[in-house]
Amino acid sequence: MMISPEVSPTAAPAPGAGAERRLRTYLVEDSPTIRESLQAALDELVGITLVGFAGDERSASDALQHPKTDWDLAIVDIALHEGTGFGVLQACKDRDSGRKMVVLSNYATPAVRERCLALGADAVFDKSTDIDALIDYCRGLPA
Repeated sequence: MMISPEVSPTAAPAPGAGAERRLRTYLVEDSPTIRESLQAALDELVGITLVGFAGDERSASDALQHPKTDWDLAIVDIALHEGTGFGVLQACKDRDSGRKMVVLSNYATPAVRERCLALGADAVFDKSTDIDALIDYCRGLPA
């Protein structure tokens, strides 16, 4: 399931954020529980606007390349129900340099990290040990 690319990138600001622009984020995660938890944490700790999500390679690749999907950050899992996050990274390799793609996976081995970076990921985080590092990374991005 995917949120329509036409979802407005100007959702209500986080408490205390005033009218500041928020980090427009697209999540590629096939587990609804993880996706919802991640969205809630990022919204509370970073102040994101979720512009869409997908749980499979094709939907994610199509949405992230669609001209009406306006995003600053894509967070991509490697293991998906159909396809992989590697395919999503490959599909978006020639994206605008202002758009960041990071991998958040349970399979962040050195070989997987190397492959993700070679496919254009800006950073790779392990779901079990790097959540704080992901939050810090997101906080450092311009919205």
